[in-house]
Amino acid sequence: MKSSLSYDQLKAAANEYDTPLYVYHAEKIVSQYQNLLRHFSAQSTRFFYACKALTNIHVLDVVKRAGCNVDCSSINEVKLALHVGFEPQNILYTSNSVSFQEICEAVGLGVNVNIDSLSNLEKFGAKYGNSFPVGVRVRPNIMAGGNLKISTGHDKSKFGIPVTQLAELKLVCEKYNININTLHIHTGSEIKDVAVFLQSANVFDTLLEQFPTVNVLDFGGGFKVPYMPDEKGTDIAMLGAEVNKAMTNLSEKYGRPLTAWFEPGKYMVSECGFFVTQVNVLKESGAIKFAGINTGLNHLIRPMFYDSYHHIDNISNPTATKQPYAVVGNICETDTFAWDREIPTIAEGDFLVFYNAGAYGYEMASNYNARYKPAQVLFENGVPKLISRADTFEDLLLLQVPLNK
Repeated sequence: MKSSLSYDQLKAAANEYDTPLYVYHAEKIVSQYQNLLRHFSAQSTRFFYACKALTNIHVLDVVKRAGCNVDCSSINEVKLALHVGFEPQNILYTSNSVSFQEICEAVGLGVNVNIDSLSNLEKFGAKYGNSFPVGVRVRPNIMAGGNLKISTGHDKSKFGIPVTQLAELKLVCEKYNININTLHIHTGSEIKDVAVFLQSANVFDTLLEQFPTVNVLDFGGGFKVPYMPDEKGTDIAMLGAEVNKAMTNLSEKYGRPLTAWFEPGKYMVSECGFFVTQVNVLKESGAIKFAGINTGLNHLIRPMFYDSYHHIDNISNPTATKQPYAVVGNICETDTFAWDREIPTIAEGDFLVFYNAGAYGYEMASNYNARYKPAQVLFENGVPKLISRADTFEDLLLLQVPLNK
């Protein structure tokens, strides 16, 4: 698997900042965004980086400098984006089972808001009427995505207002004269099939006549990124061509200019990230060779949570003969990263690197087993920079109320 950072760069970072260590490549983030711009119409498309994938402010700054907007799933993500310098009009806040007070806070900050329940839409209408334009998230009852846990558009999903409740949705909008400017659909993550996004376009087509104030069609995100060697991701060129065509047709059909919004998260940062670990212990059990490393599900939970695949290289000895290993963590749980994985011969002390670690790696990390969260390093213009330090013992105590002795 081709790396955007060299083994020497990754080893140097590991030696300087210790392991486990998350390492990111700024130029890869920018190139992913530029690839989207190449294939989608600049006049009718806007992209918002779904920052739930990785919220470090230095990464957000790279995204902002690249010219991309930002999508937020919580009010604190909104505040992080504002802290970095994003303008409110370039921030999208999509709520999900949140308190109405959080929506009010987002409105007060002047960002774009999507609402995903009739309950909160009713409260919104009662408070704001048509004074603040708002988006509604519609659940299209489409099954899509690489895993049920990341499929969000099917008929048992908690997300969005079901299309079967369209009549109730219209009644609420009419009751308060709500200014609906955006229709939002997000069907899931790891979507390789371009036809899924065109299904969303078809759903929009059935709704637009009933929402004459809508000028934004939000397709969500979920672009597939390649995790396995030789795996293919979403064909961005094909997707761009089809969406451009669909948007032109819908704009002409309904006689008003429509803009497509997308919220790529994993697509933007997954391939920019590397998780560098070190081998603590080698042991055998029958035919199984275990490589026990200095991390676990507390730092990278995706393989245990989603059964996800992360390519693993031995960057200390990359040309050695490959052997099958079970790569396991040091947590008091079954935290197996890979079974029977062919990896160049491993010795204790070797550095192993996990690819595609930029999205939902550090972001989902914890202090389980009272272990420290790792540092994060960003390479930009070939220079590594520490963007968050590793925890210390004092950090474990920081939020706890002292004992009264």
